[in-house]
Amino acid sequence: MGGIVAVTGRLPAEKMIQVLESMTHRGPDEGDDVVLGAFHLGHRRLSIMGVHNGKQPIANDDRTKWIVIDGVIYNYQALKRELPDTTKYITESDSEVPLKLYEQEGPSAVKRLNGAFAFVIVDSEQKTFMAARDTLGSKPLYYGENKDEEVVFASELKTLYLVTTDVHEFPPGHYYTPEEGFVEYHRIRQPGENHIFPASELPQMMKGIRQSLNKAVEKMMMADVEVGVLLSGGLDSSLIAMLAQERRKTKKPLKSFCVGSADSEDVRRAREVAEEIGTEHYEYIYTEQELIDQLPEVIYHLESFDASLVRSAIPTYFVSKLAAKHVKVILSGEGADELYSGYDYLKGIKDTHKLNEELLRIINTLHNINSQRTDRMSMAHSLELRTPFLDLDMITYAMKIPAELKLKDDQIEKWVLRQAYGGDLADNIIWRDKAEFSEGSGALDILETYAEKQYGEQEVEEANQENEWVRSKQELLYYQIFKRYFPNRSILSAVGHWATS
Repeated sequence: MGGIVAVTGRLPAEKMIQVLESMTHRGPDEGDDVVLGAFHLGHRRLSIMGVHNGKQPIANDDRTKWIVIDGVIYNYQALKRELPDTTKYITESDSEVPLKLYEQEGPSAVKRLNGAFAFVIVDSEQKTFMAARDTLGSKPLYYGENKDEEVVFASELKTLYLVTTDVHEFPPGHYYTPEEGFVEYHRIRQPGENHIFPASELPQMMKGIRQSLNKAVEKMMMADVEVGVLLSGGLDSSLIAMLAQERRKTKKPLKSFCVGSADSEDVRRAREVAEEIGTEHYEYIYTEQELIDQLPEVIYHLESFDASLVRSAIPTYFVSKLAAKHVKVILSGEGADELYSGYDYLKGIKDTHKLNEELLRIINTLHNINSQRTDRMSMAHSLELRTPFLDLDMITYAMKIPAELKLKDDQIEKWVLRQAYGGDLADNIIWRDKAEFSEGSGALDILETYAEKQYGEQEVEEANQENEWVRSKQELLYYQIFKRYFPNRSILSAVGHWATS
């Protein structure tokens, strides 16, 4: 994990220092850079795997090929077993495996990686390189050209802007080489009609859901450091917390974390769940003023002004800050709504094909919406956040479940997921109504009240002429803060939006 930068040229030493410092929050443990003739690589590391032996950039045996990577490769041990026995490793980290695969198979080897990642590999001998990003875009990557027409890659927009004003988001599920350009190597797609499970096979589907989610949680607990869980008290986070508690590596209880305002629903519900499953629970109660004071910091790290994203980012920011005091990796219940139709506006879609179309649209846009929020808010506090519901095998299985079992009687969202775990947790947890994270944590009311006092309707109308996504006083509040940190309008093309914001 960490922050990466790669240039098809060379940055002045002072500039590289500035660039790496801008990503210290992504990797506070160690950092370094290397000049390789036609390339310059830099990295800041958050050590999760191979804690004492995984510094980057990492080189191959003859030091002609190098990698900088942000993320985790969950199947790295299996891939190691498939590589030749003569393969030599200089680290104990999963981060070295993509480099070894590249040496054996070239850029297409990225198809074999299972994880959340963004990386750049350079070949100084052949004067070429490749860049790649995981299927869902769980880890960020941006690129652009500087005034010398050199290509620059970076983990965050704020870092890229230190080198160029030409900024673009690297597309998820793609790799890039100068020879091939952008190549889409994987995308989540609709299952064929003959692959949709019959509704009559409900018991088998419930078993399949449990097996898929159990494996995903176990996979994402892979770490050489302690792993905790975000616990809002809702269905999704409660299931992940329960499964993680059962699969923890030590006899000590799993640590769970929740934040909210003094009278927030999330805080009360999370306490109930923590007591039932036996986690070591931590909570933080933020004040109204504290929430308002931290808003600029949240937007700076989020690199977005989208209203829905900012609202949900605030509690994510605070809970990540709390968790980072105790663990370096955290599991989250993010993604269940996208797989099991957890949003209200989906309740009228009864056709499985049409429902899957919309669910896949959401999943394939997570990279600059919810995945951006979870990555930026956790990494703002040097914390790695993982999402078991968004495991690719879990997604593939969930897409085969018919709409009628996800939306029972058009009323109960995520019905089949609730049914699959009925009896594992108390009914008031399994059947709890869904609430927006910002609503359950108490942030929504505070933000609406504050924004209402800051602007008049005329100011909103004028701002809307400048940017169509500014349609309310709350959105104007976020946009004004955003522009202070990111005044160049070239950034707007990299800002994702919820269609229902």
